[in-house]
Amino acid sequence: MREGQERSGEDLNKKLRVAVLFGGKSGEHEVSLQSAASVIQAIDRERFEVIPVAISREGVWRIGERALPALKGKMEQDQLDQLASQLPVVRAEEEASQLPVMDWDAVDVVFPVLHGTYGEDGTIQGLLEIADIPYVGAGVLASAVGMDKVMMKKVFADEGLPQGRFTYFLRSRLEKDPEGVLNEVEKAFGYPCFVKPANLGSSVGISKAKSREELLHAMKLAAKYDRKIVVEEFIDAREVEVAVLGNDEPEASVPGEIVSSNEFYDYRAKYIDGKSVMRIPAELPEETLEEIRRLAVQAYRVIDCTGLSRVDFFVRRADGKVLINEINTMPGFTPFSMYPTLWEKSGLPYSRLITKLIDLALERHEEKKQLTTQVDVE
Repeated sequence: MREGQERSGEDLNKKLRVAVLFGGKSGEHEVSLQSAASVIQAIDRERFEVIPVAISREGVWRIGERALPALKGKMEQDQLDQLASQLPVVRAEEEASQLPVMDWDAVDVVFPVLHGTYGEDGTIQGLLEIADIPYVGAGVLASAVGMDKVMMKKVFADEGLPQGRFTYFLRSRLEKDPEGVLNEVEKAFGYPCFVKPANLGSSVGISKAKSREELLHAMKLAAKYDRKIVVEEFIDAREVEVAVLGNDEPEASVPGEIVSSNEFYDYRAKYIDGKSVMRIPAELPEETLEEIRRLAVQAYRVIDCTGLSRVDFFVRRADGKVLINEINTMPGFTPFSMYPTLWEKSGLPYSRLITKLIDLALERHEEKKQLTTQVDVE
């Protein structure tokens, strides 16, 4: 039922089939499994049937029941058994190293709960565009720009969005001229400073460097995850995040503040020790909260985002200046992740949020179908 026909009375009673993609060839593979398990458990079963699609770290796709072992430890066994008993019958290869041969016409929409490279960077989005399959979240351009921190920051700078100072280097230059790279960073920022892989999220590979030795170690760590390394100035600030939802008319949630259990909000603080605190709404002046919401929507529109994004900000302690940090086009999606929690506190519960995102995906796909590939020649 993706060919543009209107549904018959019988079809109207049928559930939409949602293929939930998870895992992937990324340093954020584990985070994706957690997010996908949460989505699968919370999705409205009155409206949707779920087809799980697991992508291994090596890029192997497994469909339906063969995808369920990847979710062991993320879902209780009785939940996995129940899901297995409810799976729709979809023709598919046993496994494949690329988009598998399966009955994709039986899929109404794809929810790519994939974080990081090969999932959040425009690659899977491009594949789904070519296959003409509706999907949740940002399109190819927004995903690619949002994933690459260097391109994102350059686009934000061109739009005049306030942000901290940064520089970047390729891994090849670090290998050839480490002393030159270290000298440039020290001259530009001094210490401390932050080092990140340009194309990764969930704080994977991020370090705070307080000395030349730590800086070199941090850059080598970041280089394990990406060929492009970003270095940012240290900003003594509060970390505030806001969720954005929508297509052409996006809306921003109430902003929330992250109080990290570690020195900064790293992977351990996000996903392991569970001691970080979310203050929602953030305890800031009303005019500051409104500025954050306005800038979040502006950033969302600047990269032509659709569906969802979480936009992260710094509020500088010295003067209250609001600075944009980054945009995440497929943020962590467990019920306790910041994005869903912000919408929960804004009056949109987790299950309804999932439904809204699927509706937005279908809306966007219908709009794109209005375009033509025919050239009118007079």
